[in-house]
Amino acid sequence: MKSMSSTGFALFGAALIAISFGLARFAFGLFVPPIRAELELTPEVIGIIGALPLISFVLASLVAPFTADRLGARTTAVLSSGFGVAGLAVISQAIGPLSLGIGVVACGICTGLMMPALTAAMQAVVNRSLHGRVSSVMNAGTSIGVAVAVPTVLFLSDAWRFAYLSFTVLAAIGVIAAWYFIPSVSRVTPANAAPPPPITALQWSRLFRLTLFAFAMGFVSAAYWVFAPDLTVTLGNLPSGETGWLWLAVGIAGLGGAVVADLADRNNPPITHALMLVMLAASLALLAASPGQLLLAVFSALVFGLAYMSLTGLYLMTGIRLLPGRLSMGPVLPFLAVALGQAAGSPVIGMLVDKFGYADGFAIFASIGILVAMLSPLYPRYIDHESEEEVEPTGLQAAYNLQLLKVDGEPIEPITGETKSQ
Repeated sequence: MKSMSSTGFALFGAALIAISFGLARFAFGLFVPPIRAELELTPEVIGIIGALPLISFVLASLVAPFTADRLGARTTAVLSSGFGVAGLAVISQAIGPLSLGIGVVACGICTGLMMPALTAAMQAVVNRSLHGRVSSVMNAGTSIGVAVAVPTVLFLSDAWRFAYLSFTVLAAIGVIAAWYFIPSVSRVTPANAAPPPPITALQWSRLFRLTLFAFAMGFVSAAYWVFAPDLTVTLGNLPSGETGWLWLAVGIAGLGGAVVADLADRNNPPITHALMLVMLAASLALLAASPGQLLLAVFSALVFGLAYMSLTGLYLMTGIRLLPGRLSMGPVLPFLAVALGQAAGSPVIGMLVDKFGYADGFAIFASIGILVAMLSPLYPRYIDHESEEEVEPTGLQAAYNLQLLKVDGEPIEPITGETKSQ
């Protein structure tokens, strides 16, 4: 394994997230118009297929922490990238809804395994006080992957099979890079090590509220991820190739999500959550109102990208803050909730589009987003609002932090709450 600084690991993790989340998962919506036309699929079928990778993501995420503990971070990351290669390759050769569904399911498994693998590796190579910030940077990698997919649509609007073959090659490079850069981490707990502090009732309560908000946001965002390009083509009569500008805007604006999430984490999370959720709902309404105006559609994509990535980053950092020292649970639960929300929202928006049309379907989802935003004062605050890097851990937490980690068979220095210069 090649050693990396915290910054280097954050950037490398963002690259792997770009492949697994950006290309293997969210790029699918960009290619819905040509795929639906060539395979002759209805919006309802597309909605169901769009939910499949989210379901497989959830199932993979449930076993991912156990896999990372048993197989190590490196093997889990390689396994994740391998599923990405297989899924993207199958999509590129899809001949109907069944083969397309198999491909997107494999891509969902890829995304479910990747973040826990990177989280396990992060515990070994990144100082604990930087975990939240590094996780937020890695999360922004989704925007990079989405932006990478754009040129294939802008210049090869009808060549979606070639595009997915290109993604397959990038995923294969990710397999090699994961093997070379990700440490093979296995945690060894001494017999006299104190267990992690039990989760209090207050923590459970706030984690439950976080999960509900994450689910609702995922539900509302499903409409944009799955059907936004198809809406502009079907309702706005825009050329299929021009929909690439939407995803480019989502990718560029989404990079700012890491900054917004970090600022919200240190200031007022409930207010930021309300603002970003209103922006997300507004992006759906704007797109439905002006699907034939390319500039307005691109602007809606900018708003959506910033809002979505800010919210997912905020959920990630809130989970870490609510359950410090439990990286296999704190940041995982809100991600699962977002995926479950998208899995539930995808077929629902498909049915609404079939019954009422794109405009009314998107308007209904935007209204749901506004209603959830009004409940943002209930968004959970941290148990102790002081950032953990400013407080020296004591008692059980200090004992738990002094656990032994083994990287490639060699022990490394225990992780503490002190910030070291990189």
